[in-house]
Amino acid sequence: MKSIAKVACVSLLGASSLLLSSFAVAGDADWPQWRGPNRDGHAAPQELKKSWADAAPRLRWSFTSAGRGYSAVSIVDGRLYTMGSHDEKCFAICLNAKTGEKIWETEVARGSTDDDYNHGWGGGPRSTPTVDGDQVFVLSDIGQLAALSKADGKIQWSTNFVSDHGGSIPKWGYAESPLVDGDRVVVTPGEANFMVAFDRKTGEKVWSSQGINAPAQYVSIIKGDVGGKSFYVTASKPGLIAVDTKSGKQVFSDPTTGNDVAVIPTPVLSENLLYHTSDYGAGNTLLKLNADGEKIAAESVYHLAGKSMMNHHGGVVLHDGVIYGCTKANGGMWLAQDLESGETLWEQKMRPNRSGSICFADGMLYCYNDEEGSVVLVEPNRAEWKPKGTLTLPRETELPRDKGAIWAHPVVADQMLIIRDQDLIFAFDIAR
Repeated sequence: MKSIAKVACVSLLGASSLLLSSFAVAGDADWPQWRGPNRDGHAAPQELKKSWADAAPRLRWSFTSAGRGYSAVSIVDGRLYTMGSHDEKCFAICLNAKTGEKIWETEVARGSTDDDYNHGWGGGPRSTPTVDGDQVFVLSDIGQLAALSKADGKIQWSTNFVSDHGGSIPKWGYAESPLVDGDRVVVTPGEANFMVAFDRKTGEKVWSSQGINAPAQYVSIIKGDVGGKSFYVTASKPGLIAVDTKSGKQVFSDPTTGNDVAVIPTPVLSENLLYHTSDYGAGNTLLKLNADGEKIAAESVYHLAGKSMMNHHGGVVLHDGVIYGCTKANGGMWLAQDLESGETLWEQKMRPNRSGSICFADGMLYCYNDEEGSVVLVEPNRAEWKPKGTLTLPRETELPRDKGAIWAHPVVADQMLIIRDQDLIFAFDIAR
C-alpha cells in the first residue's frame, strides 16, 4: 500500500467567498474554524510581513502540553482552541492566544487505541474545533461530537457517531471538522446516516441525508449555492457527494476523485466551479455547476491524474485563478495549477519533505513542509516559485510519530503564524 493515508489529518481545501455557511461572529483577524473564516485556507485581512529574507519571524510564545494529535487550531477573541490526547483521554484545550497560557482543558472522550483504528501513522484527535457564538464544537478521532461552552469548556451535550448513529470509524480515525450552519452542526458519521445535522443547542438530530450509504472519510463539509439552490458537499470513497440542505437528497455526485484508500482534501468552491483533488491515483477534477430543477447539473470541465495535482492531505488554496498546494506526483512537489484549464504552471522540489500543508494570508502563501518542520513564505506567481524567506520549528516533538510526520496545518490570525507539531505549539509574530 502506498504511504498510507497519512492520517487524513485534515480534509482540505475550502470554498471561496461564495460559501454561505453561518460562520463565527469573531474579531477582524480571527481564524474561527478549520481552514479559516470561509473554510478556504484564507486568513482574515491583516497587515503581515511580505519577506523574511532579513530575519525569520520572532517567536512570541510556545506551549508544550497540547498532547498527541494532528488537530490544527482556531483563534477567536484572543483565545486559541485545539485538541489533543494523553493519559488515555482526548481533550479540548483553550489557551490565551497572546501569551500561550492555558485557560481551560476539558476531557471530551476516551483516548483512542490501535483497536479503534490504525495507529501506525499516529494517534490522537485530528479535527479542528469550530468556534461560533458562545460555543465550541469538537470531534474526537473515535467519533465523539461535543458542544462546549466557549467561556469555561463545560460540556453542553455530546453524541457518538458509532454507538448513536450507526457510523464506522475510518481506517485512520475520524478527522473532519464540524460545520456550523445557523442552528445546525453538520457532520458525517458515514454509512446509512451518511451526513447528519444536530441542533446546536440541544444536540438533538434534526436532519439527515437521504438515500446515501457511504463510509465516512476525512473531508470537511462545505456549503454552497447555485441558482438559489443551497447544498452541502463532501467526498467519500465513491467521490464527491452533494446533498440539498433542505431535503437531504443527493443533488449531484462525481466519482473521479474517489479512491479505495483515503479521500482527504476538502473541495474548493469558486462561484459555480467546484474543484477537488485527492491522492492514490485520483488526481484532480473541476466541475461546472448549474441549477437543474430539483438537482444540480455537474458538468465535467476536466479530470487530470498522473503528473498533476494529487493532493494527499495538506490542502490547496485558490488565489487569482491559480490553485497552489502540494502534489504527491513526481515524489512530492509544491505545484501551481491554473483552475479553469487544469494546466500545471510550475513545480518545485521539496525534498527531504514528502508532503506539506498550506494557507494564504495578506497576499502570501505559507507552505509548511511535513518532514523538516519548515515554513516557506512564498509570493504567489503564475510563472515561478518565489520564496521570500523560511522559518523552522525551534524544536520538534519528542513524542513518537510512528510513520507519521508534521501534519497539523498552519494558521494565521491576529498577525501571528501558529504552527504545531504534536504536543508543541509555536506562535510567531509576523506583523508588518
